[in-house]
Amino acid sequence: MLTLLEQLDKGHLWRSPGGIHPPELKTLSNQSVISSLPLPSRFVVPVPLVGQLATMSVKVGDHVLKGQALTEGAGFTYLPVHAPTSGVVVAIEQHNSNHASTLPVLSCIIEADGQDTWCELIPNQLEQLSKSAILDKIKQAGIAGMGGAAFPSHVKLNPASEIDLVIINGVECEPYISADDRLMRDYSDEILTGISIIHHLLNPQRIVIAIEDNKPEAAKAMQAAITRSTLPNDIIRVTVIPTKYPSGGEKQLIQIITGKEVPSGAIPAQLGIVMHNVGTAYAIQEAVLQGKPLIERVVTFTGERVGKPGNYWLRIGTTVADALNQVNFAPDNGQKVIVGGPMMGYALADLDVPILKGTNCLLTPSQAEIAPDADEKACIRCGECAVACPALLLPQQLFWHAKAEEYDKAASFNLKDCIECGCCSYVCPSDIPLVEYYRVAKSALKNTAEEKLQAERAKQRFEVRLQRLEDEKTAREEKSKQAAAKRQANMKSSDKDAVAAAMARIAAKKAQTADATKDSVTTHTNITDAPSVAVDSPDAKKTAVSAAIERAKAKKAAIAAQSLADKQADVTEATADHSADNIDDKKAKIAAAVARAKAKKAALANESAATDNPAEPDSAVAAEAINSPSATNSSINAAPIDDKKAKIAAAVAKAKAKKAALANESAATDNPAESDSAVTAEAINSPSATDSSINVAPVDDKKAKIAAAVAKAKAKKAALANESAATDNPAESDSAVTAEAINSPSATDSSINAAPVDDKKAKIAAAVAKAKAKKAALANELTQTDESAVSSTVVNQAIKTASDVDMTNSEAPIDDKKAKIAAAVAKAKAKKLANSAKQEE
Repeated sequence: MLTLLEQLDKGHLWRSPGGIHPPELKTLSNQSVISSLPLPSRFVVPVPLVGQLATMSVKVGDHVLKGQALTEGAGFTYLPVHAPTSGVVVAIEQHNSNHASTLPVLSCIIEADGQDTWCELIPNQLEQLSKSAILDKIKQAGIAGMGGAAFPSHVKLNPASEIDLVIINGVECEPYISADDRLMRDYSDEILTGISIIHHLLNPQRIVIAIEDNKPEAAKAMQAAITRSTLPNDIIRVTVIPTKYPSGGEKQLIQIITGKEVPSGAIPAQLGIVMHNVGTAYAIQEAVLQGKPLIERVVTFTGERVGKPGNYWLRIGTTVADALNQVNFAPDNGQKVIVGGPMMGYALADLDVPILKGTNCLLTPSQAEIAPDADEKACIRCGECAVACPALLLPQQLFWHAKAEEYDKAASFNLKDCIECGCCSYVCPSDIPLVEYYRVAKSALKNTAEEKLQAERAKQRFEVRLQRLEDEKTAREEKSKQAAAKRQANMKSSDKDAVAAAMARIAAKKAQTADATKDSVTTHTNITDAPSVAVDSPDAKKTAVSAAIERAKAKKAAIAAQSLADKQADVTEATADHSADNIDDKKAKIAAAVARAKAKKAALANESAATDNPAEPDSAVAAEAINSPSATNSSINAAPIDDKKAKIAAAVAKAKAKKAALANESAATDNPAESDSAVTAEAINSPSATDSSINVAPVDDKKAKIAAAVAKAKAKKAALANESAATDNPAESDSAVTAEAINSPSATDSSINAAPVDDKKAKIAAAVAKAKAKKAALANELTQTDESAVSSTVVNQAIKTASDVDMTNSEAPIDDKKAKIAAAVAKAKAKKLANSAKQEE
C-alpha cells in the first residue's frame, strides 16, 4: 500500500463531501495584469487590524513615513499597523469599520503629503537570518493570512509539532474573484521565493501548490517557477484539483489533497499539516528579503457597474469610496457593494470604510447580475442544505436553534465548524438566509464565552487579593510576635515588673469601665421601665411635679368637702335633737359619735393614703405646692387624678366610721350636742381635716349627692319642729347671725364664685335654705337666748372655715366640689336657725 507521500507524488486526490458549482464569472477581471491606482489623499487605518490590542505610538499632528509602525504592543498574536504612505496624522478617532455591522473602531486618519516617502528599510539575505529573526521580521511586518481569515502568519510558521506537509492555497474557488490567479501569473517567482522561506522555517517533507483546473495559466506559471527556484523538484509540486465550491476551504482542501479529515475543534498542525495562501507567501518574501511591511495587497474590482474591472494593488487604509472612484464606478439605484465574493461576502452600508488585509474583492453587480432580495419563506425540510454542506453539518437544525436563540443547542450541533461558505443558502428553495442566522449565533456564543472568561479572571484576581491580604496579615502578626519576643528577651527584671504593673492597671481600668457601663445601662433601663420616675428632661420633671400637685389638691378638696358636709350635718342634728323633745336621744348620740368618728377616720385615711401612694409628695411639699400661685396656675391640668385609689380610700374611711359609731353607741355623754359641736368645730378648724384632707382623693359624686340630700331632709325636719315650738322672740340673734352669714362675702360671694353658675341643683337648695331661714327669723325674732350666741359662734366659725377652704381652693378647677361646698354652707345656715330655736325653748 502506498504511503501518503507516495500518493501525493502520483497526484492522487480524494473527494470532498458537499459543495456546489456556481457560475465562475472570473473572466471579467482576470484578463489584464495587476496594476496600481493613483494615490488617494486620505487613509483610514484601523487599530488594530488583526491580533491582540495595540496602543498608538503616534499622536495627532505627527508626520509619518510610508511603512512606519503606528502601534506598539506585546503578545504572541500581536500584529503592528503601518502607515500606507507618508503624511500627517490628522485624527485618531472612532470610525466606521469594514464589516457588515459597520460598528465604529479606533482608527488613525492620515492626510497624505503626496511624496510617498519610505521609512528606512533593512533588506536581508535568507542565509544571514536565523529562524527566530525571520519570524520576528514576519511579525514586525504585520503579515496576516491573505486568503480572507487574516490570521497572524508568524503563529502558523512556529507550530508546536513537527510539520510534514505544507499546502500553498491557490484554489480561489469563489466566483468573480481572481486576485490569486493574476498574482500567480504575474509574480510566480516571488511566490516561490516566499515558499522557500516557509520551507526554511518548517522543513516539511512535501510542499503542494493546489490550483483549480479552471486556472490553467496560473498552474503553468507556477510550474515554470518551480523549475527556476532553488527548491528540490522532489519536494515541491503543483497539484491541480477539480473546480468545485468551496474546495478552497482549509479543511476541505486538506481532505481533497490528503484524504484526512481535521477533527472538530482541532487545527491542521495537529495532523502535521500547515496551509498558507499564495498572497501570504508573496508578502513573506518582501518582509524578509526587502524589509517591507504589509501595506498593500491585490484587490479584484469586478461587476458590471465598474468601468475598469481588474486586479489592482491597493494600499491598506484606502477607503472603498476612493478606490471605486478610481475605476469609474457607476452605481444604480439601490446599488450594492459587496466585500468578497457573492458566496461569502457581505454588503456595505457605508462606503467610507477602509480596505483591510483580508479584503480580496470589491463586487459591484448590476440588477441583471444579482437576483433581488427575496422574502424569507417557511422551511419545507427538503434536506438540500444538508446535502450541500461541505462540513457535513445539519444546517436545518442549526437554523431552528439559531432562530429560537437557543445558542447552546446550536453549539451542540458543531456550529463552530461552519465555514460560512453559503452553500446551504444557495440551494435553499425557501430563500432562507441561513448563513446570517449562523453568524448571529456565533457572535452570541463568542460574547458569552468572553463574559465567562472575564468573570473567571475577575474571580481569580479576587482570590489572589484575598490570599495576599491574608499573607500580609500573617506576616505582620509574625513580625509583631518576633518583635515582642525580642523586647522581652532584652527586658530587665525591673522593666518586667513595670510592664506587669501597667498591664494590671489597664485590666483594672477596663473592669471599672465595664462595671460603670453596666450600671449606666441598668439605670437607664430602670428609668425607662418605671412609669412614675421622671426623666432628665426639665419639661418632664415639671410635668411630673405638676401631676403630683394636682393629685394632692384634688384629694384635699374632696376630703374637705366631705368633712365639712358631715360636720355641718352633725351640728344641725345636735342642735335639733337638743331643742326638740320628740327626737330620740339615742339617735342624736349615735349621730354625734358618727361625726366624731368620721372626722378622726378622715384624718387617718388622709395619712394612710399619703403613705401608701408613692406618687404623692410629702404633705408639707404638697401644701407648699398648692398654696404657691405659680404651681397652682401652671399645673392644674398636669396629670389626671387617680380616681380609683381615692374612691377606695373614701370607702375604707366610711367603713371605719360606721364601725366606730356602733362601738361608741353606748358611751355617749348626756350633752351630745355640746361635745359634738366642739368636736365638729375642732374638725372644721383642724388643718389635718381641711387643708391636708383635701389631697386624699376625689369624692364619689353619687355618695356626695346622697349626703347632701340627707342633710337637706334633716334641715327640713328641724325647721318644721321649730315652727311649732317657737316662742315670742326666738330668732333675733339667729336672724342676725343668718343675715351675717348670708351677707358675708367669705361665706356667700366666695362660695358662690367657687361654684359654677350652671349648678342648678345647688342654687335651688341654697334658695330654699334662705327662704326657710327668713321665715324662722321672723317667727323667732323676740325669743333669742344667750345659748344662741354660743351656737352662733360655733356656726360662724364653721362658716368662716368653709369660706377659708373655698378661698384656698378657688383657683382649682373643681366645679362639682365647690358646688357641694356651697350647698353645705346653705345647710349650715339652716341648722343654725334650728339650733337657735331649740335654745330659746
